[in-house]
Amino acid sequence: MKKVILAALTFAPALALAQGTPNLSNLETLLKSIGRLIDIALPIVVAIGLLVFFWGIVKFIFAGEEGKKEGRNLMIWGIVGLFVMVSVWGLVRFLGNAVGVTEQGGTVTPPTVQLK
Repeated sequence: MKKVILAALTFAPALALAQGTPNLSNLETLLKSIGRLIDIALPIVVAIGLLVFFWGIVKFIFAGEEGKKEGRNLMIWGIVGLFVMVSVWGLVRFLGNAVGVTEQGGTVTPPTVQLK
């Protein structure tokens, strides 16, 4: 059984390129759709993190001793969530700028080797 799987994996690239020039338009469409979904979801998730933080503040102010503990935990987790979301967002933007990827779909020129 292992040999059949290994043989199938060995010939998979040949089967994928059997048509000639690979057409990546479906993959590009999929990636653009995922990017649009992330652009829509990110502000919503950040807003949920802010709501958790503010709900923790409300619980901390208006609740008794047990509510203060729960409110403090909600505030801490709200801040942690916001920090993680914003730092990952910034890291992705930094890495995108470092490699020359722009939000407007700019082109990246691949490096070339000059032959003498």
